[in-house]
Amino acid sequence: MDSAALITAFFTLFVIIDPIGLTPLFVSLTHDMTGAERRSIALRACGVAFGLLALFAFFGEAVLGFIGISMPAFRIAGGALLFLTALDMLFERRTKRREDQADERPDPSVFPLAIPLIAGPGSIATVILLAGQNTGIQGAALVLGVALAVLGVVLFLFMTSGLLARALGKTGINVVTRLLGMLLAALAIQFILDGLRDFGFAG
Repeated sequence: MDSAALITAFFTLFVIIDPIGLTPLFVSLTHDMTGAERRSIALRACGVAFGLLALFAFFGEAVLGFIGISMPAFRIAGGALLFLTALDMLFERRTKRREDQADERPDPSVFPLAIPLIAGPGSIATVILLAGQNTGIQGAALVLGVALAVLGVVLFLFMTSGLLARALGKTGINVVTRLLGMLLAALAIQFILDGLRDFGFAG
């Protein structure tokens, strides 16, 4: 995986996980907690999400093969899923759904933060797609490194969530989400075209 592919992989996973969009939800889930409790929840949520993404990075394609799903077919399905996510981002449906999932709980680190807000269907599908494009243990390890970098951004924003929420405001977060949604839509179409090309239908 060259540097351009690493940057593309990072950007794809960054848009899917959407750390900036998650930060206001983290603030709402932990608004009545102490700083130490917020840090603990942030670390636990990112740790659980990393473990789940690592599992799919190394074994996702093997699971697909076991149930008879080819990588090109999964690439097309994953691209379609990412495109729907992009539409949700563009029309604000994703934010509302996440807010509905973010019911207050005594410890929200595993649910809903780690699953499904960080390591949800979109990010899991993306990790499997990226690992499928870079076969072998080394490819999976590189994808996992990209996931770790994105989760590092998530952790940083969670730790500084109050400052970011005040700096961007609701309007700023909406603007960033829509911009990322447009770029994600283009990436999703590329995934679909790659899958069609692997089947011999395009390119």
